[in-house]
Amino acid sequence: MTTPEADLTGWTVAPFSAAGYTHDVYRKGEGPGVVLIPEMPGIHPGVLALGNHLVDNGFTVACPSLYGTPGAAAMRPGMVPIMLRGCVAKEFAAFATNADRPIAHYLRALARDVNEKTPGKGVGVIGECWSGGFALAAAVDDSVAGPGHEPAVVAGRADGESQADPGLSEAELKIVEQRAVNEGLCAMGLRFSEDRVSPWERFKTLQGPARRRVRGDRDQLEDGQQVRFRQDGPLGVDP
Repeated sequence: MTTPEADLTGWTVAPFSAAGYTHDVYRKGEGPGVVLIPEMPGIHPGVLALGNHLVDNGFTVACPSLYGTPGAAAMRPGMVPIMLRGCVAKEFAAFATNADRPIAHYLRALARDVNEKTPGKGVGVIGECWSGGFALAAAVDDSVAGPGHEPAVVAGRADGESQADPGLSEAELKIVEQRAVNEGLCAMGLRFSEDRVSPWERFKTLQGPARRRVRGDRDQLEDGQQVRFRQDGPLGVDP
């Protein structure tokens, strides 16, 4: 199976500053807004292909360049230093668990900006393996109507705490849970069934003791697992 790829054709770029950080943000499309948080090592052709797919389906996409060289191939000689920087940068706090990460504040501000400039009530936020927890943390802000994510990879230790960390703080997770109950926030999490880098323990965190009454839909896909977090179940999965 060939992975879809695309280049930067048709994307506009301008810097966006918030929470003490400035990053170039690539934008394209017309319609309701979606913040697409790139995977490591950056806005590579696969990320751009996903962005174009969203644009083709009637959305405005804003993709912040948080690391790497936009448009460069995902697998390339220079990717290792980029990933190492992501592991040690304070902005991402990759080694921390139960962390309120600075990047989450930046992404919430970007979501508000996209929401103000696009039609519809609220925006979607999509995070991938590295950035999955960032998407869920962005949903603390009421400008976000629906985060989608693959449970985040948390760099550093391989112990149980790190394996189960969802990539955002417990305080942020509680706010997202409250929004799901009170406002109908809907989130979706996806993972490949044999993905050891993004372990199943991370999904189980979303069904912790305070959320045991909550249920979601777990569908076995051909290539992976899907978990939906719905209005009638803010955060949780079937055991």
